[in-house]
This record gives sequence, C-alpha cells and structure tokens, in this order.
Amino acid sequence: MPNFCCLSHYHPLPAFRAAVLRLMVVAVLSLAFYGLAAAQDRSPVIAAASDLRFALSDIITTFEKDTGHKVRVSYGSTGQFAQQIRQGAPYQIFMAADEAYIADLHRLGLTMDEGDLYAEGRIVLMVPHGSKLKTDAHLDHLASLLDEKAIAHFAIANPDHAPYGARAKEALIHKGIWPAIEPFLVLGENVSQAAQFALSGNSEGGIIAYSLALSPQLKTRGRYALIPADWHQPLRQRMVRLKGAGAIAEDFYAYMNTEKARAIMRDYGFSLPES
Repeated sequence: MPNFCCLSHYHPLPAFRAAVLRLMVVAVLSLAFYGLAAAQDRSPVIAAASDLRFALSDIITTFEKDTGHKVRVSYGSTGQFAQQIRQGAPYQIFMAADEAYIADLHRLGLTMDEGDLYAEGRIVLMVPHGSKLKTDAHLDHLASLLDEKAIAHFAIANPDHAPYGARAKEALIHKGIWPAIEPFLVLGENVSQAAQFALSGNSEGGIIAYSLALSPQLKTRGRYALIPADWHQPLRQRMVRLKGAGAIAEDFYAYMNTEKARAIMRDYGFSLPES
C-alpha cells in the first residue's frame, strides 16, 4: 500500500511559481532581443535644421536610390532639437545650423564624437512679388520704409532658438535698424516658417536662409538679395551621430561627404568645407 505520509509536506505552488517566473524571464529576454533587432532594422530619424528642408530632401532621394536604405527626417529649429535630444529624443543624427549646439551636446556625452562641419549657410532678404520693399543687399530701402512708417510686418526666425533668426537679428543690428523694426517682426519657430511668413503676402518680406530662397518651391514666389556675410556671425553647420546610431545612420552620415551629396548642397547655395 502506498505511503502518502510525506505528501502532506509537499506544496506545489512555489514550484509552479518558479516555473512561471522562468517562462516570464525567457519571454522578456526574447521580446528585448526581437525589439532590438526591429529597432536596428527601422529607418533612422534625422533631426535637421529647417534650412535643409529642400537640399536634404534631394540628398535623401539619391541616398535611398543608391543604397536601398530608408531614412526619416524631422525638420525644425536647431535650438529646439537640441533641447529634445537633451530630454532623450531618439534621433540618430543631428544636423544643426549652428555648431555651438553640437559642442554642447558633446560635452554632455550625448554624441558619438564632435561631429563634422558639413556646410556654411547664408542669409538673404526675401521679398514677395508685389511688395513695395526693394531687394537691396544693404537694406537701405528697408531702413527708408521704416523711417516712413511704411512697414507693417517683417519676418525672421525666432532668434532665441533658431540660428538663422539669430543671424538675421545680428544683420539688422549691424544696419542700425533693430530697435525700429522689432515692433513689426513676425517670428517663425524656424527659418522655414519664417520663409512662409515672408512670402505670405501679409508682410513686406523677411530675412531667410539662402538655401530656401534658391529652392524651386520658393524662388518663383519672390525675389531676394544676399546679405553681406560680414554683417553677422558665420552659420557654421555641423552634423553629429548621436549615441545609439545604427548602421543605416552611419551609412547616411558617410554619404553626406560623397560628391553627389556635396553637389546638391552647392546647388542650394551652401559653402562646403574641404572634403
């Protein structure tokens, strides 16, 4: 006859819990592995200064055609992107309009290295067709209209966080008309939005990126004059790979230094560093 005396001391629940725990650990590790693999396969997201909206779009088209890889891009103001990256935004490449933001992120340990200078930008006075404002590079007519109280709206990017807005402010200060024009300013969140405001027909014009003025989408909507480069600090534009950048991001970063990409940047008015 079987002896069941010892069964009163047997408790199956702890053993069952241990088995379930082991299964859960295996499941979590499996999900983490497949999640990592999926993340590596996903198209990396590039945070790009908005002066690159048209030039970079053309470069991405050639990159995807040449490599078969896909990348995604978000355009905005350099200062706002830098803040998002400090808060953990999952970008893999940051293409800034002012290299000072890259240096700051590098000091915080958020980048893979100090990055590379990829271009130097310029600013222009952009005026929509039908505006009474003339496109003179030294802003003499703008100053005259201000004296006549004949300016209602004038667009620039927000100088607090958009490098192209900061350089526009510097140029207006250099001309000696900043206090006079400040009450009439319409500020874009980035230079691309400032270009929309400048060409909307509700303003006399604005100061925007040369690269945007040269784009097929905008150059037929108005006329422009290149503001002297020594009226403002240089727009030294630097790109960097952020911590966690994957293989596709590495490929695109390298692609920016190919002759195809550099030719497109030149077409949009950028000065390029030595290869």
